[in-house]
Amino acid sequence: MLKLKKKYNKYELDEVINYLLSLNKDGKFSQIIAEEKTLKKYHQQSPEISNLLGVINLLHNQFEDSVKYFEKAVILSPNSFVYHNNLGLAYYNNSNFEDSINSFREALRIKPNFSDAYANLGVSLKKINNYTEAIRCFKTAIKINSNNTGFYIGLGEIYYLEKKIEKAIENFKRAIKIKQDCAEAYYNLGVIFHNKGRFNTSILNYNKAIKLKPNYPEAYYNLGNLLKEMGKYQESEKNYEKAIAFKPEFPEAYNNLGIILNNQLRTEEAKNNFMKATILNPDYAEAYNNLGTSFIELGKFEPAIASLNKSITLKPNLAQAHRHLSYMRKYDTKKDKHFLKMLELYQDGSISGENLCHINFGLAKACEDLGDFKEAYKHYREGNALAKKHLKYDLGEDKEMFRLIKKSHSYISQNSLDSNDLEKDIIPIFIFGMPRSGTTLVEQIISSHPHVTGAGELPFVHESGKLLINNSFQINKESLKKFRKNYLKKIKTFSKGNLFITDKMPHNFLYLGLVVAALPEAKLVHVKRDPRAVCWSNYKQYFESKYLGYSYDLDNTISYYRFYEDLMNFWRIKLSKNFYNLNYEQLTINQEDETRNLIDYLDLVWDAKCLSPHKNFRSVTTSSNIQVRKKIYQNSSEQWKKYASFLNCKLDDLLTSI
Repeated sequence: MLKLKKKYNKYELDEVINYLLSLNKDGKFSQIIAEEKTLKKYHQQSPEISNLLGVINLLHNQFEDSVKYFEKAVILSPNSFVYHNNLGLAYYNNSNFEDSINSFREALRIKPNFSDAYANLGVSLKKINNYTEAIRCFKTAIKINSNNTGFYIGLGEIYYLEKKIEKAIENFKRAIKIKQDCAEAYYNLGVIFHNKGRFNTSILNYNKAIKLKPNYPEAYYNLGNLLKEMGKYQESEKNYEKAIAFKPEFPEAYNNLGIILNNQLRTEEAKNNFMKATILNPDYAEAYNNLGTSFIELGKFEPAIASLNKSITLKPNLAQAHRHLSYMRKYDTKKDKHFLKMLELYQDGSISGENLCHINFGLAKACEDLGDFKEAYKHYREGNALAKKHLKYDLGEDKEMFRLIKKSHSYISQNSLDSNDLEKDIIPIFIFGMPRSGTTLVEQIISSHPHVTGAGELPFVHESGKLLINNSFQINKESLKKFRKNYLKKIKTFSKGNLFITDKMPHNFLYLGLVVAALPEAKLVHVKRDPRAVCWSNYKQYFESKYLGYSYDLDNTISYYRFYEDLMNFWRIKLSKNFYNLNYEQLTINQEDETRNLIDYLDLVWDAKCLSPHKNFRSVTTSSNIQVRKKIYQNSSEQWKKYASFLNCKLDDLLTSI
């Protein structure tokens, strides 16, 4: 404990400050607070003590108190450039940027060559988007002191905001040249290369920053974001967890961890992380939106609606939340408040691009409820056009993919594994077909059986199939055994002790050759629906997945359906194993007969629960997550007819596919 005198000389004060700084470095905040209480009685007459108390509170994130003490120091010693600079820092940390700018300018009036004040002024000017003046300040700071890495980093960050990327890179590299272990510079380079799409270079820089500064939560967080974007969910998850470990009050990390968990079908865990994000930041609209969607997937519609409404209250122009809420609502009047709010956002020009796309899909759903199919079609058309523009889909790439799949099949079939030589402690049930053909309903039916676990849309077959098409997957018995081992290991984590597990990724129809060759014991259920209903339903549904880019153009959707139809005919001829064809329309008309036939094909003992799929309360993460909570109903395949007059007979050519 310090022994204080009523008056200090400068040397003694420096000792006190250094002592308190060392306590802060050692994390001894309670002792700092104790010292503060001792010092308080001196600050009324001593600018040094006022400044010291300001420093203590600033270090302890008590920004309002730090402002009070620094203001007192400035009153007692108005010509101290240090006190004005410190007051500016306190104002800045209190988000009072105009006052911080004035304080830094006053410090510079007193000491014109004060490089730190120039840099601090630059940071404050950046906050009010005055980039030109901010750049001038950092350049002046560098001119005064060319060896301060922080100045180059600050200048680089502003150049980055101005989209002057090469100048930003140049300044971050200058910082590294001065100080080779400058973690912040490597971190910023990671951000730049991430946004330039140079993922491997970005990863190298993030990892370098983390190596130099192992407790760097922002670096772990951004690395997690990059790995999420690359589809490396497990690695991404680990980095978000490390970010949270070093910074427990990190709502963005909890939110993005929730997204990753949701992508891995761990909906309950995802929900808990979204909730944690909203607790840490009650104004976090995006987290409330994500929380709402997780409640939808869990079939908990009341809290879903409450979360989405909260999201919109916090951020009225959060278009994605409006779209999600529209799917939960039934609109019966054009005076509906939510309908009018979406219409206002659509008309006032305040949103554009992807956000306008979300609003269009929300309005289309509302207009459909209201029976105004002309307006609904207009919004579907505009929403799809915006999504198509954003995604830049190329139908030719998909056409080539289908060709390569058929070309590779002979090599795969020649290396098929012998079912008699394989252990079978788990049996996958693949449910596939075009998206919106009824695969979610069929999975609900099958997973209602007590011996079956529904795993949802698993990405594992697609991941290997994509490598196959790109010639990155060498075809031989060993590679097929490896694929089999990895696939079964991954799906077993979803099994809950059951022998049968469903994988209802619709696009697994692309890789049936691989599935049959490596997993000969698998059950194959092909769900087929009226192609006109399928194509229209694809077009009117907003899909999150980039792999469904064809759906944003009706002509592309019809062409893609033709590719699918042709490939299914190819599989019928080429595969050594037949698959079970289930007609969606027949299922809705003759539910019990079709369900019994399906369960019989799967070699399961009949269970009446399979007739009540709407009572299956497992998590459902697909676009049908609301529909499957309802009883099976007929005539859903007739909905497209309400739009027939706007479609110029585009769907009529599909009659030959029925």
